[in-house]
Order: sequence, then C-alpha cells, then structure tokens
Amino acid sequence: MAESSPLLASFQEDRNEFPSILQGKKVLLATESWGPVNGVSRTTRSLVEYLRDHGVELILVAPHFKGDTSKQKVSWEYRLPGCALPYNPDLTVVYPFQINHVYQQTFQPDIVYLASPASLGFQMLLQIRQLRSPPPVLLNFQTDLSAYSEIMLPTPLDQFGVWLLATVQGFLFRTRAVHTIFYPCSAIRGYLERAGAPVDRLVQLGRGVDTVLFTPTHRDEAYRREIAPNGEIILICVCRIAPEKGFEFLAQVATRLAADKVPFKLLIVGGNRNPVVENKVKRLFDDVRNHVVFTGFLTGVALARAYASADLFLHCSITETFGLVVLEAMASGIPVIARDQGGPSDIIRHDQTGYLVAPHDLDRFTDLTREVSQDSVRRERLAKAARQYADDTTWEKINRRAAWQIADALTHTDQESHGPRTPLRPGVIGSTMEQIRLGFAVGIVYVMWLIAVVPLIVHGHRFIPRAWQALRDQFQCTRPLRN
Repeated sequence: MAESSPLLASFQEDRNEFPSILQGKKVLLATESWGPVNGVSRTTRSLVEYLRDHGVELILVAPHFKGDTSKQKVSWEYRLPGCALPYNPDLTVVYPFQINHVYQQTFQPDIVYLASPASLGFQMLLQIRQLRSPPPVLLNFQTDLSAYSEIMLPTPLDQFGVWLLATVQGFLFRTRAVHTIFYPCSAIRGYLERAGAPVDRLVQLGRGVDTVLFTPTHRDEAYRREIAPNGEIILICVCRIAPEKGFEFLAQVATRLAADKVPFKLLIVGGNRNPVVENKVKRLFDDVRNHVVFTGFLTGVALARAYASADLFLHCSITETFGLVVLEAMASGIPVIARDQGGPSDIIRHDQTGYLVAPHDLDRFTDLTREVSQDSVRRERLAKAARQYADDTTWEKINRRAAWQIADALTHTDQESHGPRTPLRPGVIGSTMEQIRLGFAVGIVYVMWLIAVVPLIVHGHRFIPRAWQALRDQFQCTRPLRN
C-alpha cells in the first residue's frame, strides 16, 4: 500500500482546532477593500489576522484607495494602482495587471483566496483560467454587485448590468481551479445558482462578531444624555452613507415618527468620502433635522459605545449580502428592525431578536418602530435574546471554518496530484502558450476598461446626480431588487 500524503492525514484532526497543514503554507489573499470602514474590510481583516496568528505565510493583495493615510509600508501587503470610483472614493477599480508580475513581487502561492471578487478578483480569475497548473482558489462572495447595478444605473441599463454581471460571474466562477465559493445568505445562493455557479462548490459562511468589543457593558448614560438630552428613545443606523443603503426609506420612517409626536433621536453613524453624495443623503432628513444626529465614521470603542447606548437598531438597506452591522447591534444588546431582504433575513429571528418587515411595507416598519420604542419590556426581552444569539457567532468559529475549507482545497489538490494527470506540453512550448493566453486575457481586460470602466469614471460626477434623481423618482428604496 502506498504511503499516505501528509495532507490526507489532516482529515483526522479535530475540526475544533486550527488545521495544522496550513502552517507554513503560502496564501495569496486578494481583496477589493482593505482599509476603509466597511463590512468586507473588517471581515477580511479578521481572517487575515487569524491565519497569520496560526503560522500561515500570507500575502495580501489589494488596491490603493483614495483615503489611505498610512505611511508605514507593511511587508506582507502588496498594493495595486487603480482609479477611485466617483460615488465612493473608498473603492478602487484596479488597472489591468499581469498575474505573473504579482507573483514576482510576492510569491508563488499554494492557494489563492479572493475576497469579494470584482475588478481585482475578476482579473485574477480570468488569468488563473489560463494557467496550466493553477493553484486552488476560494472565493468569498461578499458584495452583491448586481444589486448595486440595479440601483445605480438608470433603466434599461440597470437590467443589462444585472445580466452582464451574472454572465461574467457565472463564467469565471466555473473556472476549474475554483474549489469553494463562500456565500453569506440563502438569497445570494439563489442568485449564484441562477448565474450558473457550480452548486457543488457553494458553501455558506456567515460572519462573526467581536463579542468582547461589542457588548451591552459599553452603554454610556452620559453619552445618551448628550444625544437625547430630554430622555428621548435613541434609534440607531450604522452604515456607509450612500444611496443604496436605504436612506430615503429611513427618512420617511423618521418623518412619520415625528408627525406622530414620538419622542426620538435618530443616530446615524457613517460617512462617505465624497461630500456631494453624503450631503445629498443628509438633505433627505431636512424636515426632521432636530431629531437626527450624524456622527461621521466611528470605529473601535467609540462605535461600540454608540451601539450599546441606543435602544433600537433600524436597518433599511436591501443590498446587504450579510449585514455585519446587524450582528454587531445584536451583540451590543440592541434589538433590530430590518427590511426582509438579503443577509439580515438569515440573521434575525422574527419576534425573538428583532423583527423582519416586507421591503415594501413602510407602514408596518414605522408601526413596529413606534411600538417597540414605547415598550421597554419588549425591548429588554428582544435585547437579551439578541445578545445570546451573537454569543454563538464569534469570529473564531467563522474563521476556523474558513481555514478548514482552505485545508480541504489543498487536500483535494494533493489527491489529484497522486492520480492520473494529463501530460503537460513540453516546457518551452507550454510556457510560451501560457504567456500567449495570459497576454490575451490581459488584452480582454484592457478592452473592457475602454468600453465600460473609463466612461463610468469620466462621467461619474455627472452620472451620479442623474442616478440619484432616478432613485427618488422610482422610490428605489421600496422596490424589490430581484425576485
């Protein structure tokens, strides 16, 4: 009997522990967002720290972003140049690049992990398809780009954008090197299946929450008096200030509560590095400005204090693939009322940890907010259950599960290496053909830049006001994004 591979022996390990076969392995983790305050960046940072703390040799590849003020270069980070999006300068569309150049500047990886693949991840996948012996690849689908397209693009371009993205994603996600496609919620699984992603590679992976940082113990009565000096109920919303986050819906809720003489303050935590976009969102609340407090971006203990000092979390976005802020609010002992679409639908237990409301139902959302605001006994019951739910959803558990999927991908590759394989072309010919294919793939990316990305960036500042007006005209925050 042939001697078994060390990788195969890893299956005998306790999956409640970190997989030892990953120690010393080279992981290239590419992410579209590294640094800005958003769910993707925080989720990815947690996994990166977990892998590095357990002995994984990791290189992080990410775009430069406009708001980056750090001056100290980190040895295990490699930044790619690109162009910041006009409506969200924290996000960068990466210029075309050669994957071989990335390898030369970093290392030849044992495995590739693509967090929320878009301009960077799509280029990686397109070029990995051309390699003769590609490393195994894991994808984490964290951003529903098609939902953003449906909101940001005017009719009929919105439906074309949805179709185009589904077509591109389905094609790239079927790449033979792709071992695992993580998805955050059942709604996204349905989208991936319709797009043509291989069903046998889909693995649900939620997100964790830092239950040490986000805790009811951060409740600050002095801070509450500062926000609500007359003892008003404090409602909170935490997210990036952008059109797709449902602020028109939230503004209508606030307007109705004010008309009903409900004593409340609405604490909105977040910002946008594009002041034009941020100011347009803020103007939605002009009629209730005395009820609304904008804090700007908050992180760390300041963010935890804001959560814990509130009474009720309102989540009005319908583009969230998961909704990390919902979990952070629950960990802080704050019940949640959310629109029943996307990630929050899988997190919230209706009438146990909060409430889910049909995306169109403004009346019900407002009524529930009023009822829960005025019922301290119900809030206490919901808050206790919300915290208990969060206690079972730690980053340690989520990251360990991701690590075992990475280990399984390596094991699968090892098994294939011990079985029959198709002979490769001779070295010189094979290398030449590979370079031709890679060059062709990069050429495709340049063409896409010319016909799609460049016009969007050039006309971005004129496009956004038109798109914003379309959002208001079509009452975008209450229309369904996708059946």
